[in-house]
Amino acid sequence: MKKGLLVLLFIISIMAGKAQQSLTNGGKLPAEQAIMDIRHYTIALNVDFSQRSIGGYTTIDVIMAQPTKVLLFNLLDSLGVTKVLVNNKSESFEYKNNLISINLKKTLPAGKASILVFYSGKPHVARRPPWDDGFIWSRDSTGHQWMAITAEGAGGKLYFPCKDHPSDEPNEGVDMIITVPKGLIVAGPGLLQSVKTDGDKSTFYWKTNYTINNYSIIFNVGDFAVVTRNYTTVAGHTVPIQFYVLKEHLNKAQHHLDVFVKTIHEQEKYFGEYPWVKEKIGIVETPHLGMEHQTMNAYGNKFRYIKVGGEDYDELMHHEFGHEWWGNKVTAKDWADYWIHEGICSYGDALYIREFDGEEAYNKLFQNSVFHIENTTAIVQHPDLDEESAYIGDIYTKGAFFMHTLRYVMGDSLFFPALKKFVTSPKYTYDNLVSTDDVEQFFTQQEGRDLKPLFEMYLRTTNKLEVHVKQTRLNQYAISLQNISISLPVDITTSEGTKRVILDQKETSVVSNTLPVIDAKTFYLKKVIIE
Repeated sequence: MKKGLLVLLFIISIMAGKAQQSLTNGGKLPAEQAIMDIRHYTIALNVDFSQRSIGGYTTIDVIMAQPTKVLLFNLLDSLGVTKVLVNNKSESFEYKNNLISINLKKTLPAGKASILVFYSGKPHVARRPPWDDGFIWSRDSTGHQWMAITAEGAGGKLYFPCKDHPSDEPNEGVDMIITVPKGLIVAGPGLLQSVKTDGDKSTFYWKTNYTINNYSIIFNVGDFAVVTRNYTTVAGHTVPIQFYVLKEHLNKAQHHLDVFVKTIHEQEKYFGEYPWVKEKIGIVETPHLGMEHQTMNAYGNKFRYIKVGGEDYDELMHHEFGHEWWGNKVTAKDWADYWIHEGICSYGDALYIREFDGEEAYNKLFQNSVFHIENTTAIVQHPDLDEESAYIGDIYTKGAFFMHTLRYVMGDSLFFPALKKFVTSPKYTYDNLVSTDDVEQFFTQQEGRDLKPLFEMYLRTTNKLEVHVKQTRLNQYAISLQNISISLPVDITTSEGTKRVILDQKETSVVSNTLPVIDAKTFYLKKVIIE
């Protein structure tokens, strides 16, 4: 179990952190896009497997905060744009450097506008998905076409024109109208509205009304069977679980859903009701390892289970599904705050171990985790960071460990209710994107004292908590914190046993026949200085 969990929390994150991506999104928002509020996307595409190409249109509905003569959208220039309409009128445009610049004949007034872009071509192909983004053109073992998209690093501009920045999501959702060869199935976000077959083509119409991040606006195609069961949420709502599983693996689906239901129950216990109850809980089998996509998580772990609490557990599925809360429901407005997605989600993986293997296994996990924290770069760097720069292994490992420390500092009676309160608060969820400052201020309020020094040390520096131990006389020691201006509880083990002592920069006297051991169970990233 322990080895398996470390694969999820640490090995995968380190590999991801070292992956070299050629594409990224985010960064400094251009002035032309800063005045634009994306409301809705409609994406209508034909998928040609023989040519590995796509073709169709995207409609972008926006609200402009002020008048403009230029509209700017992101789209990888591996595709070709043939025509652009703004409010049903043809406009000239320039398409280069992954940008569509629309030069309007007349000033576009503030308010609502609709932009229609026609395009086609061969989209970028992923080299090492899911860490490298693009289209994955594959076949299952029976020879059927099998296609997936990964876009977390590149963003939605990988295959549709958009405002490709984490600070803006389509508040009114997305319509996806995807045409594929007859016999194949399209899995997408939201709810399936219709399937229409015309000759040798089938068109699947998917619709989500929720706000959704750009990299979740993807679809998958394959020879799928759809295995469905109803799930009753912690709040008593009924929502369908839909597993788009390859037909060749249909015999594995029911057991996999049994495993999945246990994951859903556990996530709801700590983070509240599943966020998308008006739509579905979806997973789709993919030719890549996996990725969080709102209401349709990509699953490629090949039904490899480990044992937790004596029962089957799919650690990768648990992690990706946790992003329904941390990443999809709670979304950082800047990639600089990426740890909120990956660190807290990874902490949620540890909570599964706590729930079913107990507190000791949970503590051992974090004792081992310190050896996988590189701590060479702060996990919250500067604002306006692009995704590739922010995506380091420590956003997983150190981010999760920070939550472990925060739990110890606050105590369970405050920490767990606060964690659930944050992820269920309208102030921090859905349309309301968040920052590290928001998280800090919230937990400070719940704790009733300023936690900024702790947040600063863990998230914005590579410093470790320095604990100074000085022997003052026989069997007596003075212990103090050296580099943080906040009092903290610390477990100190002496010849008399272990006690939790409140330490600060003033010396605290401890009597022991042996050298005191500081924080034996590793609740802190620390450096113990013995004089």
